[in-house]
Parts: sequence; structure tokens; C-alpha cells
Amino acid sequence: MTEKQNIALAGAATRRDFLKKTATAAAAVAATGFLKTPVYGQATAPSANVAGANSKLTLGFVGLGNQGMNSHFKPILAAAGEYNLAIVAACDVSKHRVEEAVAAVPGAKGYEDYRQLLERKDIDVVFCATVDHWHGKVSLDAINAGKHVYVEKPMTRYLGEAFELYDAVKKSGKILQVGSQGCSDLKWHKAAEWIKAGKIGPVVMCQGSYMRNTPKGEWNYTIQPWATKDDINWNLWVGDKIKAKKDFSPDDYFRWRKYYRYCAGLLGDLFPHKLHPYMLATGNPEFPKRVAAVGSKPCQTDKNTPGTPERDSPEILQLIAEFPSGVTMHICSSSVNEQGVLEMIRGNKASLTMGGNKVELKPERPFAEEIEPENSEQFPPESIPVHHKNFFDCIRANKQPNCSVDLATRVQAVVSLGEMSERLGVVCFFDEKTRKITTSDGKELQPLTYGSVEGLS
Repeated sequence: MTEKQNIALAGAATRRDFLKKTATAAAAVAATGFLKTPVYGQATAPSANVAGANSKLTLGFVGLGNQGMNSHFKPILAAAGEYNLAIVAACDVSKHRVEEAVAAVPGAKGYEDYRQLLERKDIDVVFCATVDHWHGKVSLDAINAGKHVYVEKPMTRYLGEAFELYDAVKKSGKILQVGSQGCSDLKWHKAAEWIKAGKIGPVVMCQGSYMRNTPKGEWNYTIQPWATKDDINWNLWVGDKIKAKKDFSPDDYFRWRKYYRYCAGLLGDLFPHKLHPYMLATGNPEFPKRVAAVGSKPCQTDKNTPGTPERDSPEILQLIAEFPSGVTMHICSSSVNEQGVLEMIRGNKASLTMGGNKVELKPERPFAEEIEPENSEQFPPESIPVHHKNFFDCIRANKQPNCSVDLATRVQAVVSLGEMSERLGVVCFFDEKTRKITTSDGKELQPLTYGSVEGLS
């Protein structure tokens, strides 16, 4: 090796050492809390100095469908002793589902109307896993009743409800966790740590996907024989806000994710699984500046399930969001092709990939002498019970959870603007200070809400 090459290598090593020291210093400053940007999604353990840190938490469950029972009720019941929890109440509009739940917990009381559950002073925590159009109302009423809340994603059906819930949570001081368990997957926290330390330079773009291929139509779940008019309080399930009310429909009851009157389809069900962790990983989640989305139904898979209507929402959808910092985010989702894109956060100096449940840092060619490649350890896969534990720990420590109302409201803005863009055929611009939505020429758009698009809400 020539003397010139030796000098070049020594210079590169010196630059790398300097950058490592600078990154370490930046991380130390961040840890002291001197940085002005808020820190979202920090995992916290319960503190022995917090009053009630080891006291028993009493739980009530609202919504006992497949998600409510199998993702939340049953795992939490199994872990109740370990986490010092007690399930005391279960609520659903279906008698069958309430009976199933209370039979598993001696002494627990069943309810048809969640408002009766909220009247109980002995309940500390409410889990909400209802149909999407009840998320906002149940959560808001629970917060106002003095309960901590775990609500399934999306946090609300529409953006106006999200801000109403956000304001109530901030006023109450209660803890709200949204059920996007990817936020408790440590690889996203490692990515946020490296980004805050400046290891990839300014973030410029994120890309991700959540893809499925369901030949008989995504969400065309089996209609159970017990689901009858006598078993289900249909008027309570539909609620007062739905304008295009229907007579009792088992198809709507089990396959509601297909229909805009109850759900935003892929945007409401699958997109949050990517938006929450990607926005967390940026280290400073922002409200979107503008959002555009395009969807289609190229396969019309509902025709493969006889007796079910065609879905309102797309089978495949792509969304692009721009944020005030200049970051753009491209997320796509599908129910007709399962091939995903490379999960990546692109920086000006390096990029992060999240394959194999670890984080890999790859320098950009122009900065190869400054930035060293790096691999994190391999983390455990995402887990709903781990997300539950984060929620319970944060209640006891009075800390914000991994998918807090701050993060979830920003995600809901992306979801809601994406729905408006796709359904109305416009690019939606957003001003977080005024909470107003406009077109590119400044014309104000009213946010979608119940009944705002005739026949589909």
C-alpha cells in the first residue's frame, strides 16, 4: 500500500472516530432532556417510587369479537397473576360473546351497553376492541370517566374524533395506548436511536408495506350461526352516527372492514401497522403536510364468496405523505398480492433496513469514508403481550406508552387525509396549527365524517 493510501485510510479513520464521538455526545445530550423536540415511544419500566406502582389494576373489556377475545382478553387473563391484574367486567352487543367471556372469569359481570361498565368506580382500565366507528366514542367516554384506555387501531374512525380524544387525554392526565404492537418492537426504537444520534444524516424517505393475498376477499370472515337478531343488539352496534343505516345484517356484522360506513378498509386496518412504527422511528413524529393516495379493485375478490356484497374500499392502495421536515413516506398495502417492498428508512448519508428483525445501516456511497456499516442485534418479533405490558408499566409509572395519543393522532391524520385523497380524488394539505385541510389551491375541505359522502358513510 502506498504512503498516499495509508494517509487516506488514517484520515478516514480519524473522521469516523470524530463522528462516533459526536454521535455519542448527541445521544448523551438527548438523554439529559435538553433537546427541545419531544421524545415519543420510549419504553419505560414501573418505578418503585410511584404511588400505586405495584397495586392491582382492575380491567373492563368493551368489544369481544375475534380481536377483543383472542388478542386481548384471553392473553391478559392468562397473564393476570404475573402483572397483578383483575378482569371484572366484559361488554359486547352480542349475548353469546358476553356469556363466553364471563364464563372464563368467575365473578366478572357482563354488559350489553358499555356506558354501564364505565359507571363502575372500581374499574381502572378499559380495553376497547369494537368495530372502528365506536373506537373514538368509547375511548372518549372512558377517559372522561377517569379510566386509562387501550384502544385498537385505528384510534378513531375520523380525524375530528381523534382531535377530540387527543384534547381529552391531555386534559385528563390518563394513559392511552393504541393497539399497534409494532411500536413495542425494539428494532424501531433502535432505528430511532441511531437517527437521533445522526448516524444516517437527515431522514429523507421511508418506505414500507403490509401485503396479503386473499382469493376469497380479505375480511370475508365466516358468519357464525349464533349471530341472530335475538343475540345481537343491532341498533346499538350500528349506533346513532351512521346515516346509511341498514336492517340487521350478519354480513355487515362480521365483514364490516369492507365498508366505509364502519371502516377505512386497508387504510384503517393494515396501514396503521406500518405508519405507527415508521413515524416512531423517525425520532420526532410529525403531522403530515400533504397526503395523496390511490387505490383500486383490480380482482374484485368478493365475487369468490357467494352472498357477500362488493367492498367499498380498495383491494390495493398506495399512499405518499410529506412531512414539514421534508421527509416523505411511501406505504402500500394489498389484499390481492403478498409481495412486499424492502422495509427501509433512507437518510442523506446512510439508509436503515429492518429485515430479519434487526436494523442494518448501510452508508451512501458519497459518505462511505465517514460512515461505517453497522448491524444491530436481532430483536424478538413484535408481540401483542409485550405491547400490553408496556401499557400496564406506563400506567404504574405515569409515563407515556410506546403508541401514545401523541403518536396515534399524527398517524390518524395521515390515515384520514389518505382516505379523503383516495375517495375525493384530491391531494390533501394539512395545517397542524389550525387543523384545517385544503387543496393545492388553498380551498378548504371539510374532513370526512359520518354521512359526509352519501351512501358510503
